[in-house]
Amino acid sequence: MLNDNQLTRAYPMLATWTYGKPSGIVMEANISPTVLDNYTAVTVYRVTTVVQPPFVMKEEYADGRPPKYYGYCIDLIDEIKEILNFDYNITEAPDKMFGAMNEKNEWNGMIKQLIDQKADIALAPLSVMAERETVVDFTVPYYDLVGISILMKKPQVPSSLFKFLTVLETNVWGCILAAYFFTSLLMYLFDRLSPYSFHNNAEKYKDDDEKRDFNIKECMWFCMTSLTPQGGGEAPRNLSGRLVAATWWLFGFIIIASYTANLAAFLTVSRLDSPIESLDDLAKQYKIKYAPQKGTSSMTYFERMAHIEEKFYEIWKNMSLNDDLNDTERAKLAVWDYPVSDKYTKIWWTMQETEMPTSFEIGVRRVKESQGSQEGFAFIADSTQVKYATMTNCDLEEIGNEFSRKPLALAVQQGSPLKDQLSSAILKLLNQRKLEGLKERWWNKNKERVTCDDSDRQSDGISIGNIGGVFIVIFIGVVLACITLAIEYWYYKQKRMNTKVVAIKEYPGNETKKY
Repeated sequence: MLNDNQLTRAYPMLATWTYGKPSGIVMEANISPTVLDNYTAVTVYRVTTVVQPPFVMKEEYADGRPPKYYGYCIDLIDEIKEILNFDYNITEAPDKMFGAMNEKNEWNGMIKQLIDQKADIALAPLSVMAERETVVDFTVPYYDLVGISILMKKPQVPSSLFKFLTVLETNVWGCILAAYFFTSLLMYLFDRLSPYSFHNNAEKYKDDDEKRDFNIKECMWFCMTSLTPQGGGEAPRNLSGRLVAATWWLFGFIIIASYTANLAAFLTVSRLDSPIESLDDLAKQYKIKYAPQKGTSSMTYFERMAHIEEKFYEIWKNMSLNDDLNDTERAKLAVWDYPVSDKYTKIWWTMQETEMPTSFEIGVRRVKESQGSQEGFAFIADSTQVKYATMTNCDLEEIGNEFSRKPLALAVQQGSPLKDQLSSAILKLLNQRKLEGLKERWWNKNKERVTCDDSDRQSDGISIGNIGGVFIVIFIGVVLACITLAIEYWYYKQKRMNTKVVAIKEYPGNETKKY
């Protein structure tokens, strides 16, 4: 224990005043009495929290320094601190839970910290729930109504440069190619066998404009160009050949129409959204497993809804089995659909069968590891958590609309005067539009936000990844044309080099012709 001299050396005397007088008149001071106001005590509150981006985030240091907390809620408490003039020490809830009650009516998480008076303020995206209000007090909401959403893996549409070729099966393409060669050969034979063809009547039609000789090359070219908007050109003169050409035209028209329709449908269906659009869709299928995080308000919601359905069933059963009812009253109960909707009972049973994630990160990882939109795992969580996950990851998407919406507020010990003080400060910040600024900073302007290429997939057209093979076909055609041109030029040059020039003298003139 320090004596008077030790105390004087450790703590220099600032002033003396009269004892026992409420006025506290300063008798002697080493400093100005006005400066003594700076030595007033500052109230320090104990704040408990749970890390959940972007409301509360934590940055840890390797050198052993205390972790730094930041985020929407940290900025909020700092704004409130400036208004109410207090300080705070922030720590995480030991179990990192928000607060839920078990079957023994025991609480955990931040709610337990407040009940045990180990914390003064619960600072987190804490939902206002009726059962929580029985043990703690909530301030006015500082955030809009927040519901429950479904987080799923975004459907991955496989792309292929030659996807336009997969519209028809390989055997169909083979049959089309076989029909092409067969029709070309048949047209060639008919042109040679028919007595009315141009080939067999060349002298008769020598002065006619239509002088197309359907050799094998012309027959193949005619069948190929008939499938294009350019058309096949001049048709055979003989009736049998024209019937073959007309049959090929009809065949080509049906094939092209079928291919065009199926290509449009094929590319459209491949870009459709996930078949799961709501909680009802999840409840009606069995391939996709789904569950909320264990011990959260989302889990409590489904547990309570299933419990309510069970209670209604008990009421219905007691009413229907009541012997005091007459036949008319019992008939009225019979028209009631048994007994009420059991949707949440089935959902809760499925969730219990599915292993519930113990943390949000584990739930997101299970969603990412899903095989696709038809199989895998759907994570049910607060919409703010789901929105942040989709905002920072392009492989995830939010499904359906929010349900069971609740406000977010700060929680204090039951009966604490902090409730009114904090509520007054929050209302002041709301009037000053500072809460809107916090939303803008931590959502729209968040540095973790990523821009996804297919964020508006509904309005996207056909991507180059699916139709790019057409351009490759054009490129290949141009290359083949260039090679053919080179061969033609080389062949023509070789032919000229092998041609001999012979001079013939003709009589009676002196002209000379060269061949």
